[in-house]
Amino acid sequence: MDAATTATLLHSVADGVATVVISHPAKRNAMTAAMWRRLPELLSGFAADPAVRVLVLTGAGETFCAGADISALTGGEDQQALAVAAEEALAAFPKPTLAAVRGYCVGGGSQLAAACDLRFAEEGASFGVTPARLGIVYPASSTRRLTALVGPAVAKYLLFSAELIDAEHALRAGFLNELLAPGQLDKRIREFTRILASRSQLTQAAAKEFADGLRDRDAHWAAQAAGSGDTAEGVTAFLERRTPVFTWSAGQDTAGPPPVKGTAR
Repeated sequence: MDAATTATLLHSVADGVATVVISHPAKRNAMTAAMWRRLPELLSGFAADPAVRVLVLTGAGETFCAGADISALTGGEDQQALAVAAEEALAAFPKPTLAAVRGYCVGGGSQLAAACDLRFAEEGASFGVTPARLGIVYPASSTRRLTALVGPAVAKYLLFSAELIDAEHALRAGFLNELLAPGQLDKRIREFTRILASRSQLTQAAAKEFADGLRDRDAHWAAQAAGSGDTAEGVTAFLERRTPVFTWSAGQDTAGPPPVKGTAR
């Protein structure tokens, strides 16, 4: 069987959490053109699904993603354009996103991880941004996103050298939010996504836009808050010492998310 036919994006939804698994075992979960094209389609469906409150992106087995499938780069299809489209769709996803990383997170893998809101990794993971090994110009939007995440000095270090860094270095640089001991990543992801799924989606959606530097939507979010009932429910639940039941969801935001500007994160 051709290795490309085994390349796919597995997906499931349970307890408010959508999980997308990058699966291409023959190539350390490298992304094919078909996989890049498929990711925005999946994300669009999950964004519209009221049962989905959080999205987790991870890799099958012991590797997150070793980048783009290099063997396909000379096939005439513009994989970089497909990768950027997938990255931007992930960055614009209106609900919290979390990359769960084991093993290699390199090239396109780091590109996808950086587009997530949060990144948790297991000790032993490796990270790298490697276009300089191939003479590829890294996309401007991806460069800005990486720079916003780790700062200009670290971004230049990664892009200039194409060297891999270990998980401890990635944590110090600000690329990672949490670093877990071996065997603890899945447990922590379950715990943390359960927390995220219990919180106000209204708060999360507005905070995501504001933190990403998107402007001119203050009045929009004030109107959403005024009409949602989430604030009243949160205060009442606090006073009654019970768990709040928030009802606002991204599907109620009739204006939808603003256009992606390529400068988020």
